[in-house]
Amino acid sequence: MAQDGWETYSKLVLKQLETLSEGIDGLRDQFQDLKTQLTNLKAKEDRIQDIKIWKEKIEDITTPAQLKEALQEIEELKEFKTKAMTTFMIVQFMMASAMAIMSYW
Repeated sequence: MAQDGWETYSKLVLKQLETLSEGIDGLRDQFQDLKTQLTNLKAKEDRIQDIKIWKEKIEDITTPAQLKEALQEIEELKEFKTKAMTTFMIVQFMMASAMAIMSYW
C-alpha cells in the first residue's frame, strides 16, 4: 500500500515538474519576444532622436513655410527647363528643315 502511494505521489510530482518546465519554456519564449520588441523600440527611439535633431537643425536654417515655397519654386524651374528645352529642340528642327529646303533650291 505504501509502495502504491509513493508511485502515485512520484507520478504526480513528475507531472507537476513537467507542467512547470513547460511553463518556464513558455515564459522564456515570451521573454525572448519582449527582448526583441524592446530592441526594436530602442532602434525606433534612436531614429526619432535623429529626426528631432535634424528638425532642430533645419529650423535654424528655414521655416516649414519657406521650405515649402522653395520646393514649389524648384518645381516651377523644372517645368520651365522642360518647356525651354522642348522649344529649343523645335526651333533647331525648324532651322534644320529650313536649311535643308534652301539647299534644294
